[in-house]
Amino acid sequence: MSEAMRAARANMIDAQVRSADVTDPRIHAALAAVARERFVPSAKQALAYADVPVEIAPGRYLLDPRSLAKALQLAGVGAGDRALDVGCGTGYSSAVLGGLVKSVVALEQDADLVRVASQTLEQASGKIDVTQGSLIDGFKMGGPYDVILVNGSIEARPDALLDQLAEGGRLVCFMSSGPQGRAMLFVREHGQVGSRPGFDATVPALAGFKKAMGFIF
Repeated sequence: MSEAMRAARANMIDAQVRSADVTDPRIHAALAAVARERFVPSAKQALAYADVPVEIAPGRYLLDPRSLAKALQLAGVGAGDRALDVGCGTGYSSAVLGGLVKSVVALEQDADLVRVASQTLEQASGKIDVTQGSLIDGFKMGGPYDVILVNGSIEARPDALLDQLAEGGRLVCFMSSGPQGRAMLFVREHGQVGSRPGFDATVPALAGFKKAMGFIF
């Protein structure tokens, strides 16, 4: 790892994460431990630590560092949690989650991204399980989950994923309404799921989560 990349990562944490009121030192440490540049295409290396989403495949992006860090803090991730990372892409968010929780199911529907994620996460075998499947349907076989993270904006309540939350489980996603977006926290308590808004964040749409249009007369 080059000193320049190491310095860029430290600056990312100070300038984009701490400054955005992410105060959990465990999240700072998890971000510091993962080389983000390993998870972006070689042509995008210069953007690895920029405060923007990074395109990793046509129409697919890594969340910007601020949005990811704030989502993890909103979810209240704990060391004993079992997590589902929906739309893991090349595996960056799963690697960060792996430093925070007990186990991670890294879910991806794109076969090429599944292959890349499997390679980048190879050293974390045993803690992170990469699996291919429909993002909107989740991965029921691995549940129930204490934490579910959805890596991109969606248009409708993710009911199939909410059904996979354990009691006390939390799901964080980004709901879009036109050009505006906001992180949402869903929590399962006493068998019921409630929600509350988190923070404003406009992130790229995640494939496979289109709202049903219904009939037009």
